[in-house]
Amino acid sequence: MTYHFKNPSDGIVKHYLENSKTIAVVGLSDREEATSHRVSKEMQERGYRIVPVNPRAAGGQILGETVYASLKDIPFSVDIVDVYRRSEFLPDVARDFLQVNAKIFWAQLGLENEEAEQILRAVGHDDIVMNRCIKQEHTRLILGG
Repeated sequence: MTYHFKNPSDGIVKHYLENSKTIAVVGLSDREEATSHRVSKEMQERGYRIVPVNPRAAGGQILGETVYASLKDIPFSVDIVDVYRRSEFLPDVARDFLQVNAKIFWAQLGLENEEAEQILRAVGHDDIVMNRCIKQEHTRLILGG
């Protein structure tokens, strides 16, 4: 049987987006043509603070923000952790997520992992979105597009 993650209702996802200000983007590329860069830039333009997480670019800047090597290095809390790493890396990101003060675990379009979901739910963390593009959901639920 293949794994299919069940996302929260549109109402809950809309609530996440309306009540969040800061998005840590794990795997944010400094390449402007990369999907992670384009989507993050758009979300930044829509008013969110983007916090880049990319060990190869740590200490530098992407989209005018300081890049951190890992979630654990961010010295302030974030609302959403938006992940652009292959599905097999989601359990590692989920473990890091649980060590920081973040509210919502969000895996981008095409990404889902049953082990990551189990890691999060095992400690009662249910604010999880997988296999959804944050920009598309924001456009659909907030901008009415």
